[in-house]
Amino acid sequence: MARVLIAGGGIAGAITAIALHEVGHEPVLYEAYDRSAEGVGAFLTLAVNGLDALTPLGLKPLVKDLGFDTPRMTLGLGNGRQLSEFPLGGALPDGTVSQTVLRSDLYVALRDEAVRRGVATEFGKRLTDASQTADGVTATFADGTKAHGDLLIGADGLRSTVRGILDPAAPSPRYVPLLNTGGFARGLDLDDEPGVMHMVFGRKAFFAHVLAPDGAVWWFANVPHASEPTESELAAMRGPGWRKRLLDLARPDRTPATAIIEASENIYEPWATYDFPTVPVWHRGRIGLIGDAAHATSPAAGQGAAMAIEDAVTLAKCLRDVSDPAAALTTFETLRRERVEAVVAQGKRNGDAKAPGPVGRVLRDFFITRAMRKPATDDPNRFMWEHRIDWTAPVKAA
Repeated sequence: MARVLIAGGGIAGAITAIALHEVGHEPVLYEAYDRSAEGVGAFLTLAVNGLDALTPLGLKPLVKDLGFDTPRMTLGLGNGRQLSEFPLGGALPDGTVSQTVLRSDLYVALRDEAVRRGVATEFGKRLTDASQTADGVTATFADGTKAHGDLLIGADGLRSTVRGILDPAAPSPRYVPLLNTGGFARGLDLDDEPGVMHMVFGRKAFFAHVLAPDGAVWWFANVPHASEPTESELAAMRGPGWRKRLLDLARPDRTPATAIIEASENIYEPWATYDFPTVPVWHRGRIGLIGDAAHATSPAAGQGAAMAIEDAVTLAKCLRDVSDPAAALTTFETLRRERVEAVVAQGKRNGDAKAPGPVGRVLRDFFITRAMRKPATDDPNRFMWEHRIDWTAPVKAA
């Protein structure tokens, strides 16, 4: 049994802890903040490949109870024309389809389940440094305390400290020229079928909404923004002016976007979009990366949480079947790198269509319309949601 220190107590960290506990290791979660992340974050749609990966951990029913089925999506243009309707990520043999869920609900459920299973969690532990020997790892935190273990896993996200410890020359995240926002609207009478995600390439912004079973409208928008915004620029966008800007962007389109924005009591403050085309160093010795710390993908892939879940299950298999920690981390990278980098690349392609200039928008709409007349026989996103992990198959060291 290995004592595994996990830096980062979010979704990736919690699911990694649960998976490692399942195979008999002793994970310990270290969260930088001195409180939980309850109520923080927007919503996400968890694809069926992520849901399937939860099955061997006994977590799929728990996650399904958090949100609602999202089996289909429509694609349209700002002129009001609906181009196509198609399944959103297929379905599992038992009928399970993609689930739309609040990010904070998913986090809380996984955190609480980790605690229920006996995983230790310490808050207010911001990792600042780590060192290793042939026999173990020592993590140092901002409060001056230290922790010792057999491995250290960095599940500390886009701005990972562990990534910098592994490779001081690690690349910075790549800015994807979009701002994100969203919210929840009530009191609208939309002629929508609950659970169908409606996505629109608008004249000035990308807008998507889905009617929840309780009548609320969950929505998000991607706003083109050519240069990476500074924190002061983002701060200047916040407040009532942000709602006005979104309404100005939505009004040229013949869609429900304007009504939905107006009916939203609170709107998420804008945040920038990033991804990582590649991270050269995933591990050294007994220290490794997982989730966004190794391969952040833009939301346009719809795979961020699913990739973290796949990572966690694959890492647990490697540490179950490969006795040497360094060899297990090497094997994990061998099994995951090609897939996650392909997902990042596909997410970038999906996102690029959301941020064209005026001329680019005309060309985009023309080619999207033409493509929808004769849908491709092979959905370019299919490889993402058709992936399955065989939990019972033994892993051989790379």
